[in-house]
Parts: sequence; structure tokens; C-alpha cells
Amino acid sequence: MKTPAKILIVTALVVVVAGAIALKKTNTPAATNTVPPAVATTGSAEASAAKETPPIKAALPTLLDLGADKCIPCKMMAPVLEELKKEYAGRLNVEFIDVWQNPDAGQQYRVEMIPTQIFHDAQGKELFRHVGFFGKEDILAKWKDLGVDLKGKASSGIVRETPVAADTRPRDKICFMCDGDINPKTMVVVKGKAEQRLLCSPHCYFIYLSSLVGADPKTEEAKVSVTDWATGSLIPAITASYLYGMDSKGRPTIKAFAEKEAAVKEQQTSPGNIIDWELLRSKELSTRCAFCDRAVYPEDACVVKFGTTHGYGCCTHCSMGVAARLKQDIEVEAKDGLTGELIRVKTLDGQIASLEPPTAIAWFGQKKNAEGQWVSAGCFKQGFFVNEANLQKWLDARPAMTGREISIAQVLADKMKLSPEQIAKACKLGECK
Repeated sequence: MKTPAKILIVTALVVVVAGAIALKKTNTPAATNTVPPAVATTGSAEASAAKETPPIKAALPTLLDLGADKCIPCKMMAPVLEELKKEYAGRLNVEFIDVWQNPDAGQQYRVEMIPTQIFHDAQGKELFRHVGFFGKEDILAKWKDLGVDLKGKASSGIVRETPVAADTRPRDKICFMCDGDINPKTMVVVKGKAEQRLLCSPHCYFIYLSSLVGADPKTEEAKVSVTDWATGSLIPAITASYLYGMDSKGRPTIKAFAEKEAAVKEQQTSPGNIIDWELLRSKELSTRCAFCDRAVYPEDACVVKFGTTHGYGCCTHCSMGVAARLKQDIEVEAKDGLTGELIRVKTLDGQIASLEPPTAIAWFGQKKNAEGQWVSAGCFKQGFFVNEANLQKWLDARPAMTGREISIAQVLADKMKLSPEQIAKACKLGECK
């Protein structure tokens, strides 16, 4: 075969292969859930068209979601979009474009990551865009913020400003920290200048200690008395011996004794190790909330992943605050307050990137302060739930609880608004807002 002929054949093969590769790239979704970059500004008609909002179907506000059928947060958006489409038919256009199947739309709308939701007014003008999973209530709240009245019947969520029933328990039977019932055999008393505070256990004492601003442990522990498990008498906490065991859920059990011999005797029927106050303090303060720095047991906490490591949030709301304190994207694993079902949340740039299940909601426990203002009721009064039905059942068992249902996105947004100074005081006694 002559050389020119060979060159022609090789050239033809190169063109065919290059064409096949280009086609494959066009039809294969990117692994990073991104779409091709936007068209550069050149002043041409094509470039101008890519920057303008395409016409909408009718003179209605439009929510346009650009995603893909295999992207996890995109799939989570599907039921949200369907609910909005049905509930607001005739008042709101809800559209979805799969940018993996239609990459030109990704360029046209200048989408860099998916899912992206774009809010248009009735004239087709873009008002706002959001990247990542966006819950139904947050979408409706955003329309309201944008001044668009959809005149819908969207649920405002559960709000309880007054207790269904008063808490009739005597105050000396209620733990100052967790509001739980006090077992007389594990009661802890902290003496103050004007009053004494009663706690249900040594563990709640260490939560209390880690909630004090600038507290000196040595000074504070001199004020603490614990109950002798054997006699029921109050004894100085620093001189007691402690039988440190474990319950069926892996949480420590702590029994205090005035005499070490009594602890050894109890050890025969209740396995555990006998330790002194110094070691007890060390163990109890070894695990802290990554947001508010309060003492916590991992068994009670939310797992918070950030970077290549993880920590804990002492409550569901504090777990979201880790993103604000560290200024990092986080992943949270929390449990439904009623059933223990797992709820997973991922953040991206201070917003919710994904939520599993997408129906999950939050309870913001609140109370009125002396000035009549609503403030946080504390970490023990917060929770996440897979749906509103679970929250309602949880509240039914807590008739004295007050507060309101909010979205998990709102929990994160509230934490992201905090200044470094406010974060430093988060969950501290007298500072929790």
C-alpha cells in the first residue's frame, strides 16, 4: 500500500475514534454531579440567550429544579416537587429538567452543581437560586421572603405556646438540667448563694459544670454533695468512692458511697470498677459536644463528621451548629426522638445539601424568659423526627412541652447566623437564647 493511502486511512480512523469519544462524553453524566461550564460572554446572540431566563408556561411564579435522575439529593427533591405541583396547581409552576439528559439546559441556566432550584416571578425574572436539597417548608418560606404570595394552605407546622397540661411534679423531684425525675439514691446537690440546685445524677452534674462560663472545677466541686447509695445520706462528692458500671445500652452507671467497703460490697452484685472523684471527673468530661463543649455520652449524642474525623453533638440542634463553629461542611447522623430511626443530614456551604428521609423535621423547644421573650428551652428539649406524626406522638407524651416545629434547614440557618462570640456562649447557663 502506498504511503499517501496509509495516511488517509489512519486519518479517517482518528476522526472516527475522536467522534465516538465525544459522543460518549456527551451521553455520560459527570461523576461529580456537575454540568458543562456556562457559555462565555461574547456579545453574540447565542451567549445572550444563555444568560436570559427562558419563557415560562404561564403568568405564574415558577420553581425550576435542575437535577438528574441518579443524583441522590436530586432524587430526594422529587417528592417535594410533586407535593408542590399538586398543592399549588394553578398558582405555581413547578418544573424539572434533567441536565444529564439535557446538558444544554445546564449551560443555558448557568448551573454549576445539582440540584439547583431557580425561583422566577410571574414575568419570568429570576429572583433567587439555591444549590442542594431544599425542603418544602423552606421553599415556601423563601417565596414568602421574596414577596410572592402563593395563597396556599401550607402547613405552619405544630406550634405549642402554652402547655397542654401543667407539670405537677414537686420542684425538688425534677432535675435542674434534664427535667427528668430524680432518683433519691443518685441525687446530687449543688449549693449556691441563694438556692441549691438538685440534679438527678453525677452525669447531669458534669453537664451542669461544663455549662458554666469560666468555671473553676476545684471551686465548684467544693459545693457538690452526692447521695450515698447505701444510706441515702448526702456526702461530699470529692471524698466519695464511686462504683462505675455500664447499663444495657452502654451508658455508664454511677453509684456513690461514703465508705469504699460499701462500694466493694455492692460490686459483688453490680459489676463495675471502683474509682475516686478525680478519675470520675476525667471520664465524665472526656467527651464534649463539638458545638457547645458540654459533657456528653456518645450513646446519647448525634455523630458529626467533618473533614476526615468526627465528633459529637449533645443534641440535634447543637450537631448542626458544628458547621457554624468549625466553618466546615458536615455530615450528621441523628436519631428520631420517638423511634430512634436514623436521620442523615449533609451540609454544603452552610446550607442543607441532602436530608434523609426528606420528610424529616425538627422540634425547637422554647420557653418564655422573665421579659416574656421566647428563648431556647435547652438541649434536652430539642429533637429531630422522620415526620410530623412522630413528633406529635412525642409531644403527646410531654404535655408540658412548649415550642414549635421548624425545618432542619432552619435549624442550620439559625446556627449559621451566630457570631463567634455567640457561639462561645452557646448552651451556657444564662446565655442560651
